[in-house]
Amino acid sequence: MPEFSVVSVISYIIQALFLLLGAYYFVISLFSFIPRRNQAVDDTRLRRYALLVAAHNEELVIENMVESLKKLDYPDDKYEIFIIADNCTDKTAQIARDAGATVFERFNSTERGKGFALEWMFQKLFEMDNKFDSVVVFDADNIASRDFLKNINRQHNRGFKVVQGYIDSKNPNDSWISYSYSIAFWAINRLFQQSRSNLNLGCQLCGTGFSVDIDVLKEIGWGATCLTEDMEFTMKLALNDIKVGWANDAVVYDEKPLTLSQSWKQRVRWMQGHADVATRFVLKLFKKSFSEGKLAPFDCALYLLQPLRIITMGAITVMAWIQTAYPESNLVIWGLVPDGVWNVFVLLQFCWTPLVLVIEKKVSKRTIWGYIAYTFYTLTWVPIAIIGIINKNKKEWFHTQHTRKISINELR
Repeated sequence: MPEFSVVSVISYIIQALFLLLGAYYFVISLFSFIPRRNQAVDDTRLRRYALLVAAHNEELVIENMVESLKKLDYPDDKYEIFIIADNCTDKTAQIARDAGATVFERFNSTERGKGFALEWMFQKLFEMDNKFDSVVVFDADNIASRDFLKNINRQHNRGFKVVQGYIDSKNPNDSWISYSYSIAFWAINRLFQQSRSNLNLGCQLCGTGFSVDIDVLKEIGWGATCLTEDMEFTMKLALNDIKVGWANDAVVYDEKPLTLSQSWKQRVRWMQGHADVATRFVLKLFKKSFSEGKLAPFDCALYLLQPLRIITMGAITVMAWIQTAYPESNLVIWGLVPDGVWNVFVLLQFCWTPLVLVIEKKVSKRTIWGYIAYTFYTLTWVPIAIIGIINKNKKEWFHTQHTRKISINELR
């Protein structure tokens, strides 16, 4: 039994945080394999959609995105494609017009970023004579599957006012970083989104491939202009008792970064936004959950605490290395629970993602080395989370350069 000390107390606290958060996510993820029976739906109701693509200097990829939207298996008179050419200095706007989209050009040097661009465009839609039921948001580097809108429409007809589609990767094999990103999103789709859908907890918006009823935008407003506008709006929805539906068959292919440098900058921005949203919404969500006895806002609040889980994972890893090298350091790693429990817990965490790859039919010749690379990619989240939390008040928007010109025909 280790001696009581400040070090041992800190060690126990770190282990407790990691164990409790990890156990919660693990238990919830089990329900991703237990499907919930969906209610019957009337597919004859075809809602009218405004498809919005936010684009900043995307001349390389915008044409293929518009092309994929024009080929959707949905009546042409039931949707319209709008491109927000946001502070563009290239040919994005002209290429999008030539491809057949309606283009709105926005120039604002102070309110920069996707959240501001969307809020600006939403107001334009409100003022139009053409009335839409819902707005679907995409990124310029995306490619939409042919039945995307049909599957989104089905979830709206089931009663969801907000629906998130399945985010896949259009370039998983370009580099070890793009493959690691792809694994991460495949795991999120199954273990996070599908499980919450099955439990009727409500899913999380992922920045692209999601649809929102016009009436919701008019009622509660957008107002999501931080570095992670999707997360901010998700929490706003949770506070207003609006659950995000999950359209597993509405697939959007997203371009993943190719280099560690690109990935690092993007994920630091994500963590800055995550920490910013957490400081503004965690207490409100916990208060709503406990005062009204609702699990959905509690789940959202725990999601906002995810950086703590990442940091505690890093702390435990470092402490384990120190304990191994210097046994006399007495860091009491695994002292909180029996060694066997920790070993089983860690093993399950390690094996869970490969199981997802099998179930999602994403196994290929690259899977073994790709998963090794993914393990390293996962560890890089630790310093990124720390940097993001420290710099949470910095609002500088970073544009990820897209380089892969992939068409919907190539994906098929």
